[in-house]
Amino acid sequence: MEADPLGEMPAREPPAFSRWRRPFTAGVSRCLPVALAGVLALLLEAPPPALATEGGADVEMSRISGDPAHPRRHFRLRRPARLASKRAAEIYDLVGALLQKGYARSGRPEAREYRSWKRFNSAPYLSVAHGNHYLNNYANRLAEKYGRYEGAGEFPVGAIIAKDSFSMTQVGSIVLGPLFLMEKMPAGFNPAGGDWKYAMIMPNGTYRGATGGPHAERVRYCIGCHLNVERQDYLFFVPPEYRVKTR
Repeated sequence: MEADPLGEMPAREPPAFSRWRRPFTAGVSRCLPVALAGVLALLLEAPPPALATEGGADVEMSRISGDPAHPRRHFRLRRPARLASKRAAEIYDLVGALLQKGYARSGRPEAREYRSWKRFNSAPYLSVAHGNHYLNNYANRLAEKYGRYEGAGEFPVGAIIAKDSFSMTQVGSIVLGPLFLMEKMPAGFNPAGGDWKYAMIMPNGTYRGATGGPHAERVRYCIGCHLNVERQDYLFFVPPEYRVKTR
């Protein structure tokens, strides 16, 4: 696993994470007038079309396109709250460690370590392409030239980009999203996709799939989207207004 951090995992039962199913009642700072009434970390193997918060408020999660075993897009929150940068950053301060703790239950080393890597966005930003979740972009040491953005060129073998995610509903409930991973593999691994491996870890630690690995069909749609930026070594970068300046 150390030599191939996004490689195949041995067969294992999905981790029990029932305590995330209870309402999240952590204290909220005065500058964040949002009741964390329901941290919804239930994006499992076959997510339901709707989830409910306390008080009966409706949280609609659309079905993934097509067969759930062969999806054509990410899970999508239908009506996300639109957050100012400051507010999004405050929410991430509250849930960032919780996200990492959940991902780490997968046993993947990059899931345990990614928040120690360099982050290239100044605040979480909304990504429609990633299911209306707010993202944070991290890169390991081999991928630190990610900070050159469109001028980065091709990345070396072993470069990993990690994007954790969360969203918020119109009524102020937080939805914990997946960890999206890209790793540059040796030449010939996947020539049609620039030899990148795509992987996804759910917020309860379920390892959903990886290119060339277990359940590869569940992340196949990632390649189709990244083909749009083939000239940028298949990478999308942080929106310009959120970019951290690097030398």
